[in-house]
Amino acid sequence: MTRIDFYVLGSDDPRQRLVTACRIAEKAWKQGLRVFIHAPDQARELDDLLWTFSSGSFVPHGLQGGDDDAEQPVLIGAGGEPGPEHADVLINLADAVPPFFGRFHRLAEILHRHPDTLSRGRERFRHYRERGYELHTHNL
Repeated sequence: MTRIDFYVLGSDDPRQRLVTACRIAEKAWKQGLRVFIHAPDQARELDDLLWTFSSGSFVPHGLQGGDDDAEQPVLIGAGGEPGPEHADVLINLADAVPPFFGRFHRLAEILHRHPDTLSRGRERFRHYRERGYELHTHNL
């Protein structure tokens, strides 16, 4: 069963949500895990940020839809479901529950303190809890 971690940021800055996604992706990649970042509205911004979020670090990644999707250790999706090779870590930056989340070992939900983001995050939390998923909350 998928382990689900909610990361609640102390800021209401939307950019911090993306930076946190980059940090989680980097940590997972360094552990040898494959990562899919579900970012329908921010894929291009996240693609750029993965090059610059931390000086001296490099996270190999690509945007979904290329010929080399299966080889990318970190893949950024703009709405589509990833291939079967990406099943370790899912980072959800969408407002809704990704329909394919259950095939991942871990799911990271990142929320900043904006009221709309928190409200949608609570809805997803309830969705997962009602279905019996193991939930963990981290206040950052």
